[in-house]
Parts: sequence; C-alpha cells; structure tokens
Amino acid sequence: MAKRHQEHQSLGEVLKDFVSDNNLQKGLDKVSAHEVWESIMGPAIVKYTRNIKFDRETLYVELTSSVLREELSYGKQKIIDNLNEALGKNLIKKIVFR
Repeated sequence: MAKRHQEHQSLGEVLKDFVSDNNLQKGLDKVSAHEVWESIMGPAIVKYTRNIKFDRETLYVELTSSVLREELSYGKQKIIDNLNEALGKNLIKKIVFR
C-alpha cells in the first residue's frame, strides 16, 4: 500500500488498490459473471438456470431443461460476446452448458 501517503485519492482508486493488494479480482469476476448472466439472459432463461460457476475463463451453466440447453448451445459465441460486452472486458472465453 505505497499509495497511502498521497493526499488526494478518489474512492475508486482506493478500492482498486484494495482489490489488487488483496487479490480479490477473481472473486469479483465470479460474482460479476453470475450477475451479468441473470441480467443479459432474462427471467425466462434464469428460471431454468440451476447453477452458474466461473472458473479459468470458462462459464459453467447448469440448466434444468435439456431443450433449452440444446438451443443455447447453438448461440454460444453470441452469448459470450454479449456477456463480455456487459462485463466491459474479455473475461469469458468459453461456455459449458450442463
């Protein structure tokens, strides 16, 4: 925390420093991926989503409907693009539907 001695630092800068100093970015990315899935895909698909896990640039989505799983698998790249755009960075490289 070498930046402590600066007189004026915005709250955003302080939070970024805190996140990087404490290696919290991976956890924040997991939460962000989950939230973005729910906001981008909408309530109709979220209703059939059982579990979401983000690990090593891959988003694992467990669905309760095999028909929906098949339909979503056809548009994987479009879903990845939409999720990354909402996240504001290229975080998700691959999606696995289970």
